[in-house]
Amino acid sequence: MGWKILPALKGFMFLVPEVKGPEPNETVQFKVKALWTAVTLFIYLVCCQIPLYGILTASDVDALYWMRAIMASNKGTLMELGISPIVTSSMIMQLLVGVKLIEYDQSVKEDRELFNGAQKLFGILITVGQAIVYVMSGMYGDPAVIGAGNCFVLVVQLCIAGVIVLLLDELLQKGWGLGSGISLFIATNVCETIIWKAFSPETQNIGNGTEFEGALIALVHLLVTRSDKTRALYSAFYRQHLPNVSSLLATVAVFLIVIYFQGFKKPIPIQPIGSKQLLKPYEIKLFYTSNIPIILQSALVSNLFFISQMLHTNFSSNLFVRLLGDWQQNKYNGQTQPVAGLCYYLTPPMSWSAVTEDPVHAIAYLIFMLGSCALFSRVWINVSGSSPRDVARDLKANNVQIARTKQTKDTKGTEQRIAPSIYTAATLGGLFIGALSVFADFLGAIGSGTGILLAVTIVYQYYEAFAKEQAKGAGFASLFT
Repeated sequence: MGWKILPALKGFMFLVPEVKGPEPNETVQFKVKALWTAVTLFIYLVCCQIPLYGILTASDVDALYWMRAIMASNKGTLMELGISPIVTSSMIMQLLVGVKLIEYDQSVKEDRELFNGAQKLFGILITVGQAIVYVMSGMYGDPAVIGAGNCFVLVVQLCIAGVIVLLLDELLQKGWGLGSGISLFIATNVCETIIWKAFSPETQNIGNGTEFEGALIALVHLLVTRSDKTRALYSAFYRQHLPNVSSLLATVAVFLIVIYFQGFKKPIPIQPIGSKQLLKPYEIKLFYTSNIPIILQSALVSNLFFISQMLHTNFSSNLFVRLLGDWQQNKYNGQTQPVAGLCYYLTPPMSWSAVTEDPVHAIAYLIFMLGSCALFSRVWINVSGSSPRDVARDLKANNVQIARTKQTKDTKGTEQRIAPSIYTAATLGGLFIGALSVFADFLGAIGSGTGILLAVTIVYQYYEAFAKEQAKGAGFASLFT
């Protein structure tokens, strides 16, 4: 029996800012959607460059450097928190519904509005909580030295930025733009990371002389400056602790593999109710829940790692803290990383050599990724309006039914026909996404396997959205008319 918590939150909805969507009969033109999408991206990129006021120290050590691209955050700026509060609140609400602790009927409009409002409310509360924890944990300097006034100002800045991200995401999701803010920000950050590591002009010396950070620039530089071309080529392809050409090729390979499997789908024949004429099939994709499982998994790991690092900084000698995660600074990039404990087994081995050196670590990470992605994928369909019952209701609302299905007053027959396909696609899709992410990590792909997978699926979603608009006669040319 679920808790009737949503009606109890109705009195707090006035605290939640809201973006008004288009009117029911209003059609938003493609150029308007493109414009608002561009404005949203511009605001996000500007916030990524505005430093937080009141920071005492600007250390190069970043406690969350490996999650920045995935969480669309940027250290020391207004986008410090990124999309973490939104995704965390979504994950919590999803789990509460999944374990039946909250009663929620997707088909009831009031329940949908209350659920979305409660999710935003929790997102704001998580933003406030994370902002306070970030400041008080000493991420920007000792709070006693910074002073209460500056600490308060830092928290306010992070909270305002968090609300801005929430509203930008809602702006796109309500139909004023393309896709969602979360997807747009993640894709931008991941693609920026890949391009930077391919073409970065910065130089570093890690014991083999001065080298360019960018993999392609380093390839040209090494071939030009080294007399032994064979060793230069080997170094460019397999150098350690800096981006190399092999990692770049692995990234391209993962891109192509994901795009290939995006086309896997099962067509379900449908027909108008009361007619035998077949319509365009209803398609169930292999990636039925898209990239949602990997986003939720990333949010879970991000929060766990931050808690572990915070505890380790203050109680490093405590046994239970060390069991959760023992952190040390990497001598090559100066960042902290787990070397033991639970957090260590939840981080990916970044190359095949790392896999062979510690196969237990690799197996534990593989099991975690496959299990968590499959679980999140399976649970997500029940709260996102994509369960067999929801699909059956949508089909009936559009006056269509599964071909060769006996017409009934309810939707049980349709639901029973499509349920096996949907649940199979959700579970296998989650497993496959997890497996692809692990495969990319083991290959040492640039930007992490999770990041690449997110970027590819998001870019493909935008391609499909653009193709759909183009089919309506509102393609690229309509932007200039």
